[in-house]
Amino acid sequence: MTGSGASVTTTAPHSGPSGCSSAPWPEGLRNRAQFLNVAKGARFHAASFSLQAIARKGGEEDGAGPARFGFTVTRKAGGSVERNRMRRRLREALRRAAPLEAKAGFDYVIVARREALGAEFDRLVKELGRAMRLIGDRPARSKGRKTPSESR
Repeated sequence: MTGSGASVTTTAPHSGPSGCSSAPWPEGLRNRAQFLNVAKGARFHAASFSLQAIARKGGEEDGAGPARFGFTVTRKAGGSVERNRMRRRLREALRRAAPLEAKAGFDYVIVARREALGAEFDRLVKELGRAMRLIGDRPARSKGRKTPSESR
């Protein structure tokens, strides 16, 4: 990686024949534009992670399709070994919490914090499930700007 890339993003891998068969893996976010779109949505802050979510619009490629997930771990969180371990822990917590809590038609991004390394795993799963339940009820973030029709 060259440049000053502030964060490392990843999409959720698809389940394969050699992967864990605890639950089918949900579709992942694929490009930067999708991650940036989710950043405009609601946020939930927990000790081990921040969860961002936004409802997909009906006009997009699959507006009412299944929930999609992405992960972001900044370099500030640690070295590559630690970042990958945080991502793996959160991915497994998501695998256990998502079938019950994720809402169809939503995109989610999980931003890991360093505390994800030492957090008790059961607590991590419960926090993630709670975050997904609560975040769907929050409105998208507002920048405080008026729309062109309101400014007239």
